[in-house]
Amino acid sequence: MVTLDIVFWSMAGVGVASALAVVLQKDIFRASLFLIVSFLVVAGLFVLLNAEFLAAVQVLIYVGAISILIIFAIMLTRNVYEGNPSNSFQIPAVVLATMVLAAIVFVVVNTDWNTWDQLGLRVLPGDSGEALSNTEQGIKDVFGDTTPVIARLLLRDFVLPFEAVSVVLLAAVIGALALVREREGEA
Repeated sequence: MVTLDIVFWSMAGVGVASALAVVLQKDIFRASLFLIVSFLVVAGLFVLLNAEFLAAVQVLIYVGAISILIIFAIMLTRNVYEGNPSNSFQIPAVVLATMVLAAIVFVVVNTDWNTWDQLGLRVLPGDSGEALSNTEQGIKDVFGDTTPVIARLLLRDFVLPFEAVSVVLLAAVIGALALVREREGEA
């Protein structure tokens, strides 16, 4: 357990540092590279939570597709070496972020968290040979292998919203292509 704690805290430190670098970096291209590091850390945290499917989706979609799209947009739309121009929103943004952080810390400290032991549940790793309650078996089924659970939800229970999102994404891609396509008379 100590090894998992060390891995978690080191990943959390890298994640916080890279998220801060995204916000504080003047060069927008380097900020996007730090964003990729943040996405990879989130994927690593999914692995620590035994959500391998979500980790793979995080790497494929966010690290692979979204990050590359952001980098292409940066390279095509502006002078990367100019950096981000400063504006008058920096101080209000810092004040707002500090207030949100204070609210989150307040809620986390003052919440009476229910643990498995307080609820009288024992989730045992592997096959212990003991009979489990329905709740304990459900927890073990869900957290044992997330891929079939997510697949069942996406392809059976929520298939209509899943397909609607794909149609919306297709419309967005077609719209983007229509916007950037050269007009034959303008060339």
